[in-house]
Amino acid sequence: MTTTWKSGDKKPSNHAPNTTISGTMLSSWSRQQKLAMIAGFATLGLLLVVSACSKQGPKPALVGVSSPASSSATPTATAPANTPTAAASPAPIKKTPRKRPANVTYSDANSGVSFLYPRKFVLASGDKAQPQLAAVSMNDVPMNFVHPNGVAVATVVLPGSSYPGTDFTSAFFNVNVNRSLSEQECTHFAFVDSRNADGEPVDAEKVKIGSTDMEMTSDFSASAIKQAETQYYHSYENGACYEYVLGLGTAGYGAKDGVEPVNRDEVFAKLEKILATVKINPVETEHGAEPAIATIAAGKE
Repeated sequence: MTTTWKSGDKKPSNHAPNTTISGTMLSSWSRQQKLAMIAGFATLGLLLVVSACSKQGPKPALVGVSSPASSSATPTATAPANTPTAAASPAPIKKTPRKRPANVTYSDANSGVSFLYPRKFVLASGDKAQPQLAAVSMNDVPMNFVHPNGVAVATVVLPGSSYPGTDFTSAFFNVNVNRSLSEQECTHFAFVDSRNADGEPVDAEKVKIGSTDMEMTSDFSASAIKQAETQYYHSYENGACYEYVLGLGTAGYGAKDGVEPVNRDEVFAKLEKILATVKINPVETEHGAEPAIATIAAGKE
């Protein structure tokens, strides 16, 4: 069967173009739709990212809020470091025993006498100041003033164990004062050294102890079992005569094996060190005592 198309009949040709145009539009719309869909997905993804970022955005703000809290807590944590603790505090200072001085000062306001003596020596004053040597009676160590009325002020005694293994028994330093003597009478002694070969008394010797001029004599007595040696010093100050006595007592030398004679010079050197520290301070004389002293001195003259 043959189909004949007429030139005036446009239906077939119109139908074909319409069909072509519709396919082209459909094809074109599908690409746009795809692009639109892709763009939509991209936009949606962007929105999701922005939304996620907007949700996560406050977190730094939370960190920022908590940061001051943490910084404020930091000083609280470090504050104890500045606070003294048992570990950081300095160790307690140990109190070391205070060492006492080796010498002691003796001072008497009534006589004005003061001197230094070793702490280990024994001091006696007042009525107990009358010196005596071991194995020798008190009467063997008298005062050596030319007139009586002498008063014992103080006596310092060496320990009996000062020289073990020797014949040392005792030694002392003694101070006496006599206010009834004149300055000239103070230069004399009731008894003087008589150890010379002829048995004649030896005149007193002028000596200088420290800055003080003194008169000095000595006495020695001995027996088979005991010996006593004394040295007397006189000085006149404050209107009174001051007497200083250095004494040494020994016993037993030769009686026992192993006993050696003590070094007498060494003992007296220790006693002289005490004498060298003597100072006489001014003393106010009582008004009632002045006439009595003057009367006694005048009567003796």
